Amino acid sequence: MPEVAGFDLARAVSASKEAVVLRVHVQPGAKSEGLAGAHGAALKVRVCAPASSGRANAALLRLLSRELGVPASSLSLRGGGHSRDKAVAVAGMAVAEVQSRLAAALARAAAGDAGDHPGDRARDRAGDRAPDRAGDRPRG
Repeated sequence: MPEVAGFDLARAVSASKEAVVLRVHVQPGAKSEGLAGAHGAALKVRVCAPASSGRANAALLRLLSRELGVPASSLSLRGGGHSRDKAVAVAGMAVAEVQSRLAAALARAAAGDAGDHPGDRARDRAGDRAPDRAGDRPRG
């Protein structure tokens, strides 16, 4: 089983009949978004969105979609809609593949590398880099 920085991903990723289930602890209202390591037996994820009107849940699913390189439609909140501790179902992937992709994403996060994610849609065009954040403008 992949282990990153002392965190055994087998504790956070399990199989069910229909999908792979990922145990997540969410920190809403964070200053930056990303995977933050372990929180007990769960994967800790920071999102900037506040925990109101489901905005943090939506941000969590978008972030996991990007980090796992899967369409958002293959992720669903299975439990913990009003809690920081959540269960996210990942359809169409094997446990080993989810663990492998999370290990790579955690390694990137630990290295401080924003690098290419499997699901990135921003691409370099004609020498100009697409904006990484709202408000940033490509230099031309």
